[in-house]
Amino acid sequence: MFAIVKIAGQQFKVTPGQSLYVPHLAGKQGDEVEFSEVLLHDNDGKISIGGDTSVKVKAEILNELVKGEKVIAFKMKRRKGFRKKHGHRTQYTHIKVTGIA
Repeated sequence: MFAIVKIAGQQFKVTPGQSLYVPHLAGKQGDEVEFSEVLLHDNDGKISIGGDTSVKVKAEILNELVKGEKVIAFKMKRRKGFRKKHGHRTQYTHIKVTGIA
């Protein structure tokens, strides 16, 4: 049994009991979250797609804020003395899928 869910504009393939990192969600550690935008659901070979799915994915927040790797954007133009260095760390939320119902 698995489902493909759209979370914060990204698609994730989830199964019950799986833990994954998703883009930052509002909520505290231990809160229950529900995702209703299910794109595909497979239940023992019976597949439902798109509007046919009336399934919701329930998950629990394990860690509310996890920072990703640092990404550096460096711009330079040779012989001009132009250099810019920008960096950022993307924020994620660690969740555990408790059920697909």
